[in-house]
Amino acid sequence: MELKTFIVEDNATIRENLIDTLAELASVVALGWAEGEKEACAWFDGHRGEWDLAIVDLFLKQGSGLGVLETCQQRERNQRLIVLSNYATDDMRKRCAQLGADAVFDKSNEIDALVEYCLALGERSP
Repeated sequence: MELKTFIVEDNATIRENLIDTLAELASVVALGWAEGEKEACAWFDGHRGEWDLAIVDLFLKQGSGLGVLETCQQRERNQRLIVLSNYATDDMRKRCAQLGADAVFDKSNEIDALVEYCLALGERSP
């Protein structure tokens, strides 16, 4: 099953590579993307229930991924919210979980784990 995904990432190179990699390896379909917190929160507020997966970076051009996590706390049970960041410390992983993140992956060394997560999520979806 294809995972309808929205990506919050301000680095164009990382974002494009992520979209291409996940589309090729894990049947992820990008619905769109945002570079800042305000833009991302507006998208999520306007598209409730229309996405399966959100991938959020913590450091953005404007605002923070933590604000995006807060906005997505009232999502549907089947919607998954993950963080992909270079700042995946133990404390930050704990804070993200408190804000409702289902998983946190480090950009520098956990991309394979992200792909596996997406594959497993696609297999479980109806």
